[in-house]
Amino acid sequence: MNEIQELKDRRDELLSEAERLQAEMLPLESALESEELIEPDRKRELREKYSEVKSKFHSRKHNADLINRKIIRREDLANCDSLMAGYVEAMNNWKADEQELNEKRRSLSTRLEQIQQKAAEDMAKARQAETDTATAYAQAVAWGDTEGEKTATADAQKAAKNLTAATEHNRRQTLIMAALEQELVTVDKYITEAQEKYKEIERTALWLSYTVLEEKWNEAAKALFEVGGKLWANYNLLGLDQVNLMKLTVPEEGERFGNWTWRELSDRARKYSALDLVQLDGLLSPQRSEDVSTQEQCKDEDKEQANTEQRQLV
Repeated sequence: MNEIQELKDRRDELLSEAERLQAEMLPLESALESEELIEPDRKRELREKYSEVKSKFHSRKHNADLINRKIIRREDLANCDSLMAGYVEAMNNWKADEQELNEKRRSLSTRLEQIQQKAAEDMAKARQAETDTATAYAQAVAWGDTEGEKTATADAQKAAKNLTAATEHNRRQTLIMAALEQELVTVDKYITEAQEKYKEIERTALWLSYTVLEEKWNEAAKALFEVGGKLWANYNLLGLDQVNLMKLTVPEEGERFGNWTWRELSDRARKYSALDLVQLDGLLSPQRSEDVSTQEQCKDEDKEQANTEQRQLV
């Protein structure tokens, strides 16, 4: 049986016990809240019993909650790759939705601006035409231009009709503009929703990343202390002072909160003998071994080149 299943069984056991304790509390609560007279000794006994059961109930619930957090954390770690892939896909989908909505918004905004500008220009042109015909009529009257007066009157009537038509057209355009503005409000709402969903999933993904990095931190710290334990053992065998390592404090992350200190090094050091420590094969990391090998190869190549140049000079 794996650890997660064991934790689930323990959690369910605690919750079941908490449910039983809650049922046990109900009659005690009823008795204490009853208006019936109860002897002082009996009432004190009921209160003590109720406090005891209530304390156990909260303890079981609290422990079940702590175990449930462990379960969630370990399941997240076990499924971190598939979970993160799902989060990234969902984030990309919401980001794509936001981009598509922004394109729609730009299209709507451009169209709205065009209609607003055209409507304003049409109304200004129609009003100016009516003003111009009125001016022409006044000038014709002032100069006694009968023909000009007739022409201006005809133009004024035509301008008035055009202004009426422009006003009606402007009314219809105003309705269209109002509809476009409402559509912009709706699109903005969807954009905000997409952004919020993205941030929500991003935060969930960051929590998963945080959990995974906690584990990586702990693994790296354990590897460090494994080497540190060997170094501490070497200090002991050589009779050296460990004052620098005694300053070491590394926090432990995840389910347990605490610090690894020199005491951890001292405990690990007891596992190693001098024979263990002189086995150098496992001390160099693969990368370090490769670097050393590369350096030796370079030295050989330099030496060979020097010999070749010397032979050529001869």
